[in-house]
Amino acid sequence: MPQLVLLRHGQSLWNAENLFTGWYDVDLTDQGVAEARAAGRLLASDPDLDLRVVHTSLLTRAVRTAHLTLEEAGRTWLPAKRHWRLNERHYGALQGLNKKETTALHGEAQVKEWRRSYDTPPPPVARGDAHDPAGDPRYRDIPVDSLPLTECLADVVARAVPYWSDAIVPDLLAEGARGGAVLVVAHGNSLRALRKHIEGIDDDAIVDLEIPTGIPYRYILGDDLSVVSHGFLGDVAAAEAAADAVRRQAG
Repeated sequence: MPQLVLLRHGQSLWNAENLFTGWYDVDLTDQGVAEARAAGRLLASDPDLDLRVVHTSLLTRAVRTAHLTLEEAGRTWLPAKRHWRLNERHYGALQGLNKKETTALHGEAQVKEWRRSYDTPPPPVARGDAHDPAGDPRYRDIPVDSLPLTECLADVVARAVPYWSDAIVPDLLAEGARGGAVLVVAHGNSLRALRKHIEGIDDDAIVDLEIPTGIPYRYILGDDLSVVSHGFLGDVAAAEAAADAVRRQAG
């Protein structure tokens, strides 16, 4: 049966500082490195999990997490596919701001709407701003009009689901027939977008879904890619506590 593992990158430098990160390219903290390696040990400890391919975003924190995780799991040789459609949500003018300070300035209701509503994006940055991805060489082959200046989760769903259909699903079907598994290493909001699509989570319920860093989430799928079972690997209570900590970041 096809298996899919979703993994949010380990703690980043801006996670540790409680800043809105989005498309800004930051590295992992020492804790983030440890989380990535711990995820690799979890993956290696499951005899029924045979990883065959990895997909990541173009952001360093996801790329490094994937490498460290696969190194620990003894699978650095896996083919890797990277795409901007798996990038974190672009937080617009919030990028670089402290989450609790932003809540104190704008109020809890407004910040919750910007962070977790399905279809309300934060204020955009201007084209040419430091947080405008145009001009970054990793996006040079993407039409400028396709590069976001802000996004809500609905925007992330709109860009991530086509990648799911065009790139991840073919790997699931090809590898699943041989008992293999697909690993996707990405970000809190791109993984929320995928989980919304895979599990059929409605627009209101997705507000409450949080993704902790560095803890693998596995799906066992039917041949038609229907969900047979899903859940965190390892200590489920610890994973839920970590998700709750993400929920409380804005105060």
